[in-house]
Amino acid sequence: MNFYDFSAVKMNGETVSMSDYKGKVVIVVNTASKCGFTPQFEGLEKLYETYKDQGLEILGFPCNQFANQDAGENTEINEFCQLNYGVTFTMFQKIKVNGKEAHPLYQFLKKEAKGALSGTIKWNFTKFLIDRDGQVIERFAPKTEPEEMEEEIKKLL
Repeated sequence: MNFYDFSAVKMNGETVSMSDYKGKVVIVVNTASKCGFTPQFEGLEKLYETYKDQGLEILGFPCNQFANQDAGENTEINEFCQLNYGVTFTMFQKIKVNGKEAHPLYQFLKKEAKGALSGTIKWNFTKFLIDRDGQVIERFAPKTEPEEMEEEIKKLL
């Protein structure tokens, strides 16, 4: 199994196969609208704008499992991201990243790149870097600012 074996539902209700991102460098990030790390949307968008033409994709997955920091409906979350941070990268519908109901993509990501808490996501804005072949290369902690990932991203582009 690899990254391309999964699918998810975009904010507009369209189911997307991760295989649509074959040949791209991808960052997968669980997001929240009311988190101390929420300003990372700005840095993620900057990375996306800088490198999208070279093959970078960023996939945002809202999650409300950490202190109810994304309790809104999908439409509210999408609007918040666009209005407050000018997000143009792909945002998906809200999912769970931990527990029995964790989205299959996140079950896979956690298995491929264990973090400080082993098989769980510690908090919002945990970031996974995936290469052009669908291999999970690295997991970045929530406190890692998007700019700090830039050198690793450039190596894969």
